Amino acid sequence: MQPQEEIKQWFADCPGALVAFSGGVDSSLVAFLARRFLGKERCLAVTSASPALKLSDLELARDFAREHDIPLEVVITGELENPNYFNNPDNRCYFCKHTLYDELAGIRARYPGWWILNGANLDDAGDYRPGMKAAAEFEVRTPLLDCHINKDGVRALAAEFNLQCWDKPASPCLASRVPYGERITFEKLKQIERAEAIVAELGFPINRVRHYGELARIEAPAGQVAELQQHAATLNEQLAAIGFAQVEIDAEGLVSGKLNRAIGQAKARS
Repeated sequence: MQPQEEIKQWFADCPGALVAFSGGVDSSLVAFLARRFLGKERCLAVTSASPALKLSDLELARDFAREHDIPLEVVITGELENPNYFNNPDNRCYFCKHTLYDELAGIRARYPGWWILNGANLDDAGDYRPGMKAAAEFEVRTPLLDCHINKDGVRALAAEFNLQCWDKPASPCLASRVPYGERITFEKLKQIERAEAIVAELGFPINRVRHYGELARIEAPAGQVAELQQHAATLNEQLAAIGFAQVEIDAEGLVSGKLNRAIGQAKARS
């Protein structure tokens, strides 16, 4: 069965959808599919305007919803008030998603019988994803995962539907730039957001700035590291202006979820 037909059949059983919508390609596709197969009256995308979401990503989410006539509700979640989150344990994502799904569960009271959906895909099932535990606790449905669609399949399906976001780079939450055990604060998140914008303005739109106190460690795709190093002086100056006393360029290049390596190393030592 073709992915489009399989996903259409999946939505045929759905009474209504509240979509946890971050603006990334996965949740954007799910929000689009809910609107396409359920209609405007039976779907609602919900975005958390968390400090850990880049303002640029929030605006992209708003634009996507407007473009595709998807009802959107923006909520303010309070994960930064939860010590289980801001103390940044290695299962921080569980507490973040628990806060989000708890908010969605409250919204669902206005839409009896509707399902909560997220953008989890087949690749997520084999990765370290504490947030999936929270999803299970709130009985969140996963159309892409249920239809065995992986990340490449998500992008291919988004391209078939001519969604502009089909090739949007992954944009994990800003809290993922802070090493586990180091406190998450509003100030750190905004500092990371500004630092990544500075790197992007220099011609490296895909980048991560890892926050090690006064040290910023910059990752760009491996093929661009040498070029990025040519901007070292500028980066030192501009990042110093926003509070980083030291700047390093990671010679390995960008590796998504790099800070998760510390979890594996801790387990190996135990």
